[in-house]
Amino acid sequence: MRVLILAANGVEDLELYYPYLRLLEEGVDVDVAAPEKGVIKCKYGYQFKVDLSINDVKPEEYDGLILPGGKAPERIRIYAKTIEIVKHFSNTGKPIGAICHGPQVLISAGIIKGRRVTCYIGIRDDVIVAGGKYEDKEVVVDGNIVTSRNPFDLPYFMREFIKLLKKT
Repeated sequence: MRVLILAANGVEDLELYYPYLRLLEEGVDVDVAAPEKGVIKCKYGYQFKVDLSINDVKPEEYDGLILPGGKAPERIRIYAKTIEIVKHFSNTGKPIGAICHGPQVLISAGIIKGRRVTCYIGIRDDVIVAGGKYEDKEVVVDGNIVTSRNPFDLPYFMREFIKLLKKT
């Protein structure tokens, strides 16, 4: 099994590291992509070596996608390739996990209309305006999409994401 995490400078440290390490514990291969290959600097100063650039991603090679929060979603959703990647996962029914600000990318991809979603409270109105059905819960699963609000929700987020991943 193989999962892709899309990140960028300013990504919420825990929302990148926790899913990455948790998936490795499950024996899943994980690649992290960012606008450019190299090293990204997380919100609180941790650094992370990125495996590939977003433009080099072949989404068909992955079984799941995770979109961590912080400033990363705002930075990656402007790339056409990011939107292409997210739409691939949506169209194929593969698991998509978005936490905190991660649903901003789902909004840009136009895939949350009519879907149950949670997120960081600061983008709640964006989710609603995009047609999402906002719920203030630690984790919301709607079909192939798993969403959570913040780093404190990570255990619940990853529990549900891994359940979906194992069904693929």
